Amino acid sequence: MESYTYLLLLAVILLSTKVFGLLTEHVHLPQVVGALLAGIVMGPSGFGVLHSTDFLMKAAEIGVIMLMFTAGIDTDMKELRETGVQASLIAVMGVFVPLLLCGGLYFVFFCDGQLSAYNLLRSAFMGSVFSATSVSITVETLNEMGKLKSKTGTTLLSAALIDDIIGIVVLSVLSAFSSGDSDPALVVVRIVLFFGFVLVVGLVVRRLFSYIAEEHWHSRRVAVWALAFCLLMAYCAEAWFGVADITGAYFAGLILCNVTKARKFVAKKFTITSYMVFTPVFFAGVGMKTNLRDMNSDILVFALLLVAAAVLSKLIGCGLGGLACRMSRHQALVVGIGMVARSEVALMVAQRGIGAGMIDPAILPAIVLSVIASALLTPVLLKLAISRGPELA
Repeated sequence: MESYTYLLLLAVILLSTKVFGLLTEHVHLPQVVGALLAGIVMGPSGFGVLHSTDFLMKAAEIGVIMLMFTAGIDTDMKELRETGVQASLIAVMGVFVPLLLCGGLYFVFFCDGQLSAYNLLRSAFMGSVFSATSVSITVETLNEMGKLKSKTGTTLLSAALIDDIIGIVVLSVLSAFSSGDSDPALVVVRIVLFFGFVLVVGLVVRRLFSYIAEEHWHSRRVAVWALAFCLLMAYCAEAWFGVADITGAYFAGLILCNVTKARKFVAKKFTITSYMVFTPVFFAGVGMKTNLRDMNSDILVFALLLVAAAVLSKLIGCGLGGLACRMSRHQALVVGIGMVARSEVALMVAQRGIGAGMIDPAILPAIVLSVIASALLTPVLLKLAISRGPELA
């Protein structure tokens, strides 16, 4: 007789993530944190109701792909062009310093002091987990304080967008090197070919969607074609070039972000579809794999140090980037704090690293703890910095 347990598991995930999400939203935290907590509480660390299955793993992968496509299509190119060099410098520093600090911490704890190419790759993968920023909390806090449209707020948001793009490029490179190829030259060729492929496909597909959107931008078929394009790009990235599937999905969204008429409609349809089923499965799945009962004293120490490194790396990196752009110390501090929060992208990269054998699964609780801690600390520190400093420009 066919088992229908997957229906029960899916129902439990959807209900528990929604309940926990509403609770965290009530205390001004993103629902992502609630979904993670739902997976932890209902999984092996808590009541043991949820357990990973092949169906849930596949659904979670689709959730990741749709999330990354949405992140790409929501990118505001006009805003990026307006802030330009200033936001770019802040973003570069905001990626480089976490790579160095968080990656270095992983090297000290888990690489036995052996300076090899493999260990450096593993450390870089760990650093890349904390390179991307989630500004949803920052946006909410700045909006609440009436500072979202200030020059500092605009620069911060643009830097976060560029930060994500750079982080995805770094992930593409690391994924290609971790795919098992022993020849670095071949890996570089594949990466170059991938971005060439994205450029060519982008030019064709953007024109095609622009033409379609002129007459049918509000039609459901446009959203279906966008989803098909997203999945095809994810497949091609992984199967043809050895680059992460989420990278292909992200660039699929980026290609369509300038198709003005269809952009908002497609993004809305994706958000509904994703958050109805697939995204909760992904976040709950991460929570399920976060078995707190297996944490020993070494992992706990590493987790606490990782929280500190995750916070300080953005504070120092983006803060120094702001100072280099001739911001005041207060403005640079606000930008640094605003970039501290991590969320879905960090968890996606961590899952990718674990799947590629680059990150030890035993430290997933430490990564999840750091993501939650950064989400908790960002609004508190941001409000303190803004309220106790001079008026933001």
